[in-house]
Amino acid sequence: MVLKLNGLIAGFGLMVAIAAPAWSADKLKDPPPTSSTPVTAPPTERVVGPLSPADAAALATMNDRLKEYIDLHNKIKGTLPALPKNSTPEQIDKRQRQFENLMRQARATAKQGDLFTPEARPVIKRLLANVFSGPDGRQLKAAIFDFDDKNPGKIALTVNGRYPDTVPLSNVPPQVLQTLPKLTADLEYRFIGDNLILLDTDAHIVADFIEDTIPR
Repeated sequence: MVLKLNGLIAGFGLMVAIAAPAWSADKLKDPPPTSSTPVTAPPTERVVGPLSPADAAALATMNDRLKEYIDLHNKIKGTLPALPKNSTPEQIDKRQRQFENLMRQARATAKQGDLFTPEARPVIKRLLANVFSGPDGRQLKAAIFDFDDKNPGKIALTVNGRYPDTVPLSNVPPQVLQTLPKLTADLEYRFIGDNLILLDTDAHIVADFIEDTIPR
């Protein structure tokens, strides 16, 4: 699995780390891919698990909310004028901030737990705890916290708040991505300190977050 580069964010100096970490890649092989949704994923296909029927149902509530979010995201995105073919950084920034403001207005009552639902949150935290307590846990944490200082540590998080322009994006190892529910191209999992966030890469806002997801 390859982390996609968000051209818009990269244009404003928020770098997504794609260089190889200090530890050897052959020591940290990608696990087999999971099914596209937790609802249809047999326990044998999960990277971490197995998932009980209750776990799968809990994650399905998150999938439902993610679909609603992306439907709204796409509806609002369709109202914005297209960027010129050779857009300047200023034009890109202006359009992004328009998108950000429109999303914030449309989700004026948004709160923590709207996407990472109360049912899904404990399952996600347990899955991540299993990943980070495994034999490669130390290397995975190092990839997030230590490599080029990409994880900014503790900062205040607000649902619908803009991701800080001065804070680089953290690494997210493929083992983590293959454990969590699949996202569309407009959303990314990122870590800020021990917190897992859902980043809307077009609007550049924190759509939701879960605290204390990386065991120390």
